[in-house]
Amino acid sequence: MRKVWLWGLISVIALLSACSSKAESVDNQKGSSKKVQKIIVGTGTQFPNICFINEKGELTGYDIEIVKAIDEKLPEYEFEFKTMEFSNLLLSLETKKIDLIAHQMEVNKEREEKFLFNKEPYNVFPLKVTIHQDNNDIKSIDDLAGKNISVTPTSNSSVFIEEYNKKHNLGAKINYGTNTTDIINQLKTRRIDAIISTPFATKFYNEQADAQQKVVGDTLLNSKVFFLLNKDETTLSDRVDEALQELKKEGVVSKLSKKWLGADYSVEF
Repeated sequence: MRKVWLWGLISVIALLSACSSKAESVDNQKGSSKKVQKIIVGTGTQFPNICFINEKGELTGYDIEIVKAIDEKLPEYEFEFKTMEFSNLLLSLETKKIDLIAHQMEVNKEREEKFLFNKEPYNVFPLKVTIHQDNNDIKSIDDLAGKNISVTPTSNSSVFIEEYNKKHNLGAKINYGTNTTDIINQLKTRRIDAIISTPFATKFYNEQADAQQKVVGDTLLNSKVFFLLNKDETTLSDRVDEALQELKKEGVVSKLSKKWLGADYSVEF
């Protein structure tokens, strides 16, 4: 009887062990099916208060902190930043070296044809004519006739001024540059007459680099900005939208905008 009892006990232990191993195997399979997907976020380092390197050598700014907040809302993704020149962002997205662009991307026809914008905007981008603080001759865009203007290639600023120049026969001379420091110095030393910028960028440069800039005239573009993805990233885009909607309801987007941009630019300004 004792032997029978022992064999029975051994059989039960073996059965429980097998069940335990099977359950562990199933759990492991479930865990592997929920593997975190890394998302490479393309951004820059030259956009004041948006994406820049602070005095501690850290990448930060409005777009950076928004992405970090979204990352916390989406456990199935891990967002990692990759910095580069603005002019390289679209090519890097097209060649899938990055998965998403966070750099105040406004909608235009060329971008819409190639890429996917998420649906929920996270900022409204007010572009204005920006000149030297001592310049009292230029009061609006129409005063730029025959003047030298500097813009970043492929930006909405460049697209806007190119189209306005042709449509209104403005005769402005458009220069293209990617070095922000050089552009600031050119405007400060009056080698160029104007740039197309934002009130928050102007404020930042004046405080940090004595840029001696001021904005004038009406807002040229008050367009909403989004993240930019490849066409096949619909699931990621939808999840980003869901996270943004939650962050807006919680007041996080408004708070970050006030902190980095000086006002709530998450709504039309």
